[in-house]
Parts: sequence; structure tokens; C-alpha cells
Amino acid sequence: MLYDIHSDKWREECGIFGIFARQENVALSTYWGLYALQHRGQESAGIAVTDGNVMDVQRGMGLVNEVFRQGLPELPSHIAIGHVRYSTTGSSLLRNTQPMLVNFSGGQLSLAHNGNLTNAHEIRAELEQKGCVFQTSIDSEVIVNIIARSSRPTIEEKVIDSLQDVEGAYSLVIMTEQKLIGVRDPHGFRPLCLGRLGDGWVLASETCALDTVGAEFVRDIEPGEMVIIDDSGVVSRRFAETDRRAGCVFEYIYFARPDSVIDGQSVYQARFNMGRTLARESKFKADIVISVPDSGTTAALGYSHESGIPFAEGLMKNRYIGRTFIQPDQKKRDMGVRIKLNAVTSVVKGKSVIMVDDSIVRGTTSGKIVRMLKDAGATAVHMCVSSPPIGFPCYYGIDTSARKELIAASKQVEEIRQFIGADSLHYLSLKGLHASIDHIHEKTLCNACFNCDYPAHTPGEGDCSNNKFLFEPSKE
Repeated sequence: MLYDIHSDKWREECGIFGIFARQENVALSTYWGLYALQHRGQESAGIAVTDGNVMDVQRGMGLVNEVFRQGLPELPSHIAIGHVRYSTTGSSLLRNTQPMLVNFSGGQLSLAHNGNLTNAHEIRAELEQKGCVFQTSIDSEVIVNIIARSSRPTIEEKVIDSLQDVEGAYSLVIMTEQKLIGVRDPHGFRPLCLGRLGDGWVLASETCALDTVGAEFVRDIEPGEMVIIDDSGVVSRRFAETDRRAGCVFEYIYFARPDSVIDGQSVYQARFNMGRTLARESKFKADIVISVPDSGTTAALGYSHESGIPFAEGLMKNRYIGRTFIQPDQKKRDMGVRIKLNAVTSVVKGKSVIMVDDSIVRGTTSGKIVRMLKDAGATAVHMCVSSPPIGFPCYYGIDTSARKELIAASKQVEEIRQFIGADSLHYLSLKGLHASIDHIHEKTLCNACFNCDYPAHTPGEGDCSNNKFLFEPSKE
């Protein structure tokens, strides 16, 4: 079994991109769009294209530049969709890469999916009993099978028909020979936005991908909405009513790029606000504020701004290690963290340090970083976390730990502080988090990983017993 040095972070499973444009090199635009979304998935990438008659797809394991090192799909095309992916445990296989491309009675279809269907196993079992053959282990193939089996006359109606059976999180881009379709689930768990590029149209997980290809942001796709794009323009259809909007709060804490805007909320501003709120809540005194780069940096800047304590680069990140995996003996695990991060001794030596990070999942990496800073001469390390304690798994498109592996599910804040070796530990309060995401009402966010309030069907562990450890006041 391999050990992933990034395993103390939650992982977004994928990013999606689609383009319909007669006057653009759509394969190249999709390539650049996936580059902008690389942070959402680093295990595999793929691009599918069509010229209106046939489709082609190119997929592979690795980063975007690795997969397309030998070039892009060469078919002259006016529609393309793309996908970058993190897999769930045990399914990091070439056959599970996306976009999927299938032939069925209605023609050809390609699909890319961001999210997780919480009832996929049940539907898959039912379909297998009826004779369906599956080529992959991904839940996206469940959607494709239901679409192919639908008796509705048009592709739009076939897609809508298929979505009546599925539960959970899904943002989709779907390509036929003549149309590009975008879909966002009724809760809006995962982001999806629409942009304009000349006479063409773009769909993307985040606005940063629109910026990269030079597209103008038009709007976010609404929960329960489908958009159909063809030569006549964009048509919107409501396929489900939204009983509870529940965008993933971790998009603002960690997953999305800071330069993106999701559902009207600047990700950068939300993280900066989180840091400011942390400073007001914790009231720690120290010589410098540092971040765990890069995801903690914006909140650390907010903390410094609010507290007046200067920000410094106390930890340096090696940005060239890619996807590094090492064998699981303790010595090599410790070395794995040092390959990725190193303390700047001249900055932290003799200093009391406030270290800001976005989350603590298992606590193992946080403990190594605290020890690294003290070995470099820091006189004290006060840790501030720009999210509340994570006590429950996510089932809506994040590769998370089992609940028993989440440190906040079994330890109180003071016990976590002792475990990681910090002199102080403060988690951002849930109230403070909601106040920081100031353009979105708290009731339209999914906070289940903090309070076990799951908005939709959950398999397995989704019970809310034994939550006494959540929201215990931090020890200062």
C-alpha cells in the first residue's frame, strides 16, 4: 500500500469543462480550461470532441500536460468537453478516466461528471440484474446507462428522465454530435458556470477557467437547471425543483481557486474574511503570522490584516514534486512532508508564530509541520484553522476519510492540540465561517462535515450519533 503525503487534505474529485464554438479551436480551449482546473483533479485528464458526425476522445493518467504531451485530439471540431479527476480509493485506473464516450440507439454521447451519486450502487445492481454490462467502476457510467435505456424522444428528455432516479451531487457536461448540455443537481452541491466566448459558449466548474480561455462570465447554472447549447444559442430547462440549496462550503474554504467566483461569492474575499474572523476570535499574540501554503495563505493574510501582526513566509512549498507517493514506514513519511514543505529558519527562529491552515483532517501532517517549525527554532506555534472541526465524512463528491479517521470525530479541541504539539489551537466557529462567506446565506450551504446535517441521501455512515465533540470551545 502506498502512502500519499497529501492525505491529510480532503480531495475534490474532479473539474469539468465544455465548449460550443464554431470559430474556435475547441480542443485547445478545453486543454487550457483543464489547466486552470488542474487543482480539482491531478490523477487523470481527458478531452472528447465532435465535428457533428463522429466523436473522438483522448484520455490518460496524470496531469493535463502529461496526458496531452503528444498532442490533442486532431478531429476538426466545434464541440468539446474535458475532465480532470481525483479518484476515490481503489479506482485510480485508466478505464475510469473521463469523459466517457458511448454509442447507443440515439447516436453518440460523451459525458463528464463532477460529484458523487449516493445511490449509485443500488441503481447499478438493479441495472446489472437487467443485463447491463459495466466497463468501469465509476458512478458516471450509471447515468450513461440510464440515458441510453430511456425511451424519451430527445436527448434532453432522456437526460432529464435519467436524473429522476439518481441522488446526490452531480454537475455534468454532456456532448452529442450537435449539442452541448450542462446540468447541475437540485441542491447545487458542485459549482458550474456559463461563459460567452465570441459567438460560442463555455461551461466550467469555476470562473477561473473562463478567464483562462478569454470567455466572459455570464452566470452560474442554477441548482436543478439544464442548459442546452447548439447553433441556435442557449436554452434553459428546469428539470427539478430545489427543496434545499446546499452548495459545498469547502469550495470556499479550500477546493476552489482563490480567483474564482462561485454563486456570486468571491473565493478570495471569503478566505480573507475567514482570516480576519480568526484573528478576532482567537486573539493570539505572536511575532509573525505564517501560512501552510498555498491553501492557507489568503486566510493568513486576512489574519495579519486584522491583527496587525506581520505576515511572513515561514514555510516554503516545493511546487515541483507533482503527485508524490512513498512507502509507509515512519522515516519516509516524515521525509515526505519535508519534500513538500520546509521551514524558513531565518524567518521563524526565535519567533512566536501563528500558523494558519484551512483544515485538519487526520492531524498527522499538522503535527509534523508544528514539529518542523519548532526544530527550526520557533519559540511557540499557535495554530489557527479557517474551518470548524471536521467530524463527519462527505458523500457528495469529495474523497474523504472514514469517520473513524477524522480526528475531530473522537477528540476534543484540547486533545487535538496536544496531539499535534501546538502551543495553542483555535478553529473558526461555524458562525464565524458563515459570516465570512458574506454573499451567500448560511442556509444555502452544505455544512454536513461540521454538523452532520446532510441535505440529501447518504449511504453507510451518515448517522449523527456521537457528535458531542463538535463545537467545543477552543482552549486559548
